[in-house]
Amino acid sequence: MTELAARRRTPLARLLDEPVAKSRVTALDAFELAKRKWMTGERIDIGKLAEELGVGRATLFRWVGSREQLYGEVISAAFAASIQWARRVSKGRGAALLTDVTRNLLTALSGSEPLRMFVRQDPEFALRIVMSSSSPVEQRCVGAVRALIETEVAQGQLQPAMDTNSLAYVIVRIAESFLYRDVISGDDPDIRTATKAIGLLFAAQAAPKRPRKR
Repeated sequence: MTELAARRRTPLARLLDEPVAKSRVTALDAFELAKRKWMTGERIDIGKLAEELGVGRATLFRWVGSREQLYGEVISAAFAASIQWARRVSKGRGAALLTDVTRNLLTALSGSEPLRMFVRQDPEFALRIVMSSSSPVEQRCVGAVRALIETEVAQGQLQPAMDTNSLAYVIVRIAESFLYRDVISGDDPDIRTATKAIGLLFAAQAAPKRPRKR
């Protein structure tokens, strides 16, 4: 981790990476409360969170960073749960598996009422959280997709024509453009086309089939 990245990590981010036993209110309590509010469609307000937790606003800001950073952590956690589920229910190997994961994941995200409510409430703010390179959401999405790709590469199923991080970034950008199309262009989200486009990209990275031994 670079020195700059280390400085940017909030106490909440450190606790999420390295959970520890606690006997009092911590940043994790703020995170769990924010998650519950997110699930019910309630806007996350730092002042109200601090009041409910019984801590000062300054303390809460020190724990979680800005409101944007807290939203980023909450949505990142929701995405992580969705991609884990999508991987469990998907079938196949290589490009076929990753395409199935894409379909299941985008279907789940498109049907996520908390996510849709968040986007409807404040589209500009929402897109800044879910698509900005400065937010943890896109960074972790790219990391999760890269991990899936690298697993298939290690198993000899894929032979990417570009580095896996760049490939994952391109895939995430395609997925975002179709998933949030209603906000970006005014058209309805199109999971089928997104899955087809990403599937073609995965298929292009498939490892050459080995000739059968006679």
